[in-house]
Formats: sequence, C-alpha cells, structure tokens
Amino acid sequence: MHSRLPEVGTTIFTVMSALAAQHKAVNLGQGFPDFACDPVLVNHVTQAMLAGHNQYPPMPGVPVLREAVVAKIVALHGRKYSAADEITITAGATQAIITAILAVVHPGDEVIVLEPCYDSYVPNIVLAGGIPVRVPLGQSSAPGTFRPDFGKIAAAITPKTRAIVINSPHNPSGTVWSALDMLALQELLEPTNILLISDEVYEHMVFDGEQHESVARYPALAERAFIVSSFGKTYHVTGWKVGTVAAPAPLSAEFRKVHQFNVFTVNTPMQYALAAYMADPAPYLDLPAFYQRKRDLFRAGLAQTRFKLLPSQGTYFQCVDISAVSDLGEADFCQWLTREIGVAAIPLSAFYGNGFDQRVVRFCFAKNDETLKAALERLGKL
Repeated sequence: MHSRLPEVGTTIFTVMSALAAQHKAVNLGQGFPDFACDPVLVNHVTQAMLAGHNQYPPMPGVPVLREAVVAKIVALHGRKYSAADEITITAGATQAIITAILAVVHPGDEVIVLEPCYDSYVPNIVLAGGIPVRVPLGQSSAPGTFRPDFGKIAAAITPKTRAIVINSPHNPSGTVWSALDMLALQELLEPTNILLISDEVYEHMVFDGEQHESVARYPALAERAFIVSSFGKTYHVTGWKVGTVAAPAPLSAEFRKVHQFNVFTVNTPMQYALAAYMADPAPYLDLPAFYQRKRDLFRAGLAQTRFKLLPSQGTYFQCVDISAVSDLGEADFCQWLTREIGVAAIPLSAFYGNGFDQRVVRFCFAKNDETLKAALERLGKL
C-alpha cells in the first residue's frame, strides 16, 4: 500500500499516555486537565438537549455561538468580525487547522512552520500537497529561547510561499509572542500575498500580567489570517472537540467549502451550551490567574530538583533542561522517567521534523494540585 503519510506513526502523546497507564505513572505528558469543568457548563448542555437542540445545526455553527465569539473578540481585541460570514465553529482546533490548510494550499505551495511545533501542522501540509518549510525558533542573540527570528523567517520566503503557521502562546515551549514580534511579522508580510494561520488555542493562558497579542489586534495581519481558538482548552472540556476560526469573508468562504465536506457541522447541544456560558466572561478572564497559580506551584517544586527550569510565559506547559539529571537523550529519558520514576513527560524532539535533541522535555501542569504534588514527590527522588 502506498501511504499518504509514509513517515508518520502513532503520535508521541498516544505513546506516552499508554506507557503512563501501563506503569501507573503520573501523566504529565499529554496536554489535558485531570479536573472537571464547571458544572454550570454541563447543566447548559443538559438544558440544550431538553430544549430539543439535538439535530444538525447550520453548517458554520449556531448563530448565537458565532455572535458570542464576535462579541468576545471585539471586547478583548477590538476587531469586529461578521458572525454570519467570518466565524466558523469547528470540531476542535486540530480540524480547524487542517481545514484552513486544505482550503488554501495547492500542490507545490510552500508553507512555513516554526519548529518546535504542534505535530499536526506538517502532516496537514503534506496531505494538501504542499511543501513544509521548517524554520527553527530561537535567536542567536538569545540562545536557549524559542523566540521568532524574523531574519530566518524572511530567508525562508520564496515566490512559492503560500502561508505561514504561527502559534502563541506556544506549544511546547510556553513562549508568548510580544507586540514587537507581531509588528515585525506584519512588516515582513506586508509586501507579500502570504496567508497566515494563527494557532491561538492557549490565548487565555498568559501569565505575569502580560496580554495575549492576538493577530486580531493587527489589521494588516488579520486581513490575511485564519485565527484558530479552542473552547476545549479554555473551558477544560478537551473531549468536546469544539473550536472556532475567525477569518475575513473571502477566506471563510474557502474554509467553509472544505469544512462542509470534512466535518459538515459540529455537536449541536455543546454549541448552545457554550453560547450560554459565554454570557459571563469571568471563566476566561480568570483563567490566567488560575493557571499561573498551578505553574508557580509546579515550578517551586521543580526548583528543588536538578532540572533547569525554562521560562513558562503562557500555555499550561513547563519545559526543563535534563542535562544535569541524566545522560540519556530526550526520548529515552522520557521512557525511563515513566517506567522507573513514575512520571510521564514529552520529549521536545517529538516537535521537530529531524528529531533535534537539545536535552529538553515538557511537562503539563493542567492538573489537580494533588496530581502535581504526587509528581513532584516522585521527581524529587532524582
């Protein structure tokens, strides 16, 4: 059989979660909470079902939810999208990203991705017949960081460049792009027709008083961009697989052409529940403080180990340098850590096409305090 994705196997997240279950390890690998969502949100689902919202909704999503998304973007970022023509509800952010890529990338088009990156980007580009162009994050002037280097990005642009995929707050590093970064990207793309896919699923997890610099804040970027968000990440319901894409009407029209054939539409009662829940902005406005407390608890515990802590400006991930702990490479270390210490992590090498090993692994701290303390007790033995 001739595979469409010959170099792709089972994702590292599935592998490590299975290994964690096998060895009864504390799973800080895969990025999902081990705590419940707000019961109020669940009650909204029940009420939506009882109200009869159990059949197909409109293809782009129920109007009341699209209107709620518009209101949130206006309140937070000052850009007014059309609920009718520029907001589409998706089956999670991963579906949103592949749909955007399939909608605009033609065979032979080049798409720039910034590594390390979420593992769906490159297979999505390949499935569209595009050519992934990998540009490493990190600046020679600031070694050990994952900030964008716009000189490297500019050097990667060719007449075949169709799009660039960016992600802030960034998975896996926890780096958050600054206003200066966004302005530099805007200046770089201004003379081009390059499209932008902005993965902003961790938009409400930015710490230390900083703000999320959404592409929606920058008109010259927003007019060429698909902005991807995730209700699952924001409301602790990753299993619901509901996300959203904001894009100008011409891009949304192309997006919906693909969306109607790879998903058609998204879970109806969940959409009504999310719309009702969004009437109160407190749950997402309070999220930075919620996760910063968990980050600080986890970092304080890790500071008592031989791990070297890397910055965590956003997301619910904490990366550490393992050089002082083990001579093993990242992947072998994560396997060993799961089997012998009882804590699962993810190697950063899994987020690079060439498996680049810089002796860094990623933990997820979107867990109950008891889970984090149990993990820290085990890690303290290293």
